[in-house]
Amino acid sequence: MPGKRSLLLADERRREIVKILNSDGRVSVEDLVRRFSVSAVTLRADLGQLAKKGVLVRSYGGAMLPQEPHQEYPLNIKKTIYHAEKTRIGRAAAKLILPHQTVVLDSGTTSAEVARAIKASGVAALTVITHALNIAGEFLDTSNVSVIMIGGIMRHVSGSFVGPQAERLITELHADHFFLGVDGLDPEVGLSTPDLLEAQLNTLMMRISNDVTVVADASKLGRRSLSVISGIQSARRLITDDRASPEMLEAIRRKGVEVTVV
Repeated sequence: MPGKRSLLLADERRREIVKILNSDGRVSVEDLVRRFSVSAVTLRADLGQLAKKGVLVRSYGGAMLPQEPHQEYPLNIKKTIYHAEKTRIGRAAAKLILPHQTVVLDSGTTSAEVARAIKASGVAALTVITHALNIAGEFLDTSNVSVIMIGGIMRHVSGSFVGPQAERLITELHADHFFLGVDGLDPEVGLSTPDLLEAQLNTLMMRISNDVTVVADASKLGRRSLSVISGIQSARRLITDDRASPEMLEAIRRKGVEVTVV
């Protein structure tokens, strides 16, 4: 029974992948090809099946253990996770921006993709408010974008500034749009992130903005992180990717939030 034998081998291989993942925290397709002597296509399918079960999170070139609600990946790791989806989300978000507007971008790799898309669009006379070094860095050579950098206490894991100084400055400003990346979006609990000070600053960013758009890949939907930013109704819209389940998207729409899938 070749078919049954192939299925058994796949199950065995996936169990071994989980063991390696639990031991090392991360796996790469390249290393798994050498270990199991099967094709990269086969191993990507294995990782895809394990990702659907929530056993791992896909990243560029491999996979890693799922993030706990109180933990946060460093930016150099986060930027490899669902990168193609985040790029599409960023492009869709940038299309909402008009010349001469003021935009708030929070820290994170999806927000960084929004920044890159803004830069590529060449929108005229834009002002960007941010508390994140990675976002500010995107516009170093972009003369048509003015950047207001919010200072405060630096969070090394995200390269963002938070705390009382950041909160005081943000309340003195006003913006047309706020593009918010979150670690968790639960229709009942709301929008959330692992860090309390980050959540507090994000809440103030929402208050000073006319329009709030959540930019989050599908892996964030249905998740609950440690610190709640606000209820989901505080956002006008969500931009996410096409891996999101129809049931989850409908639950979000029932809360009065526009949903764009890319």
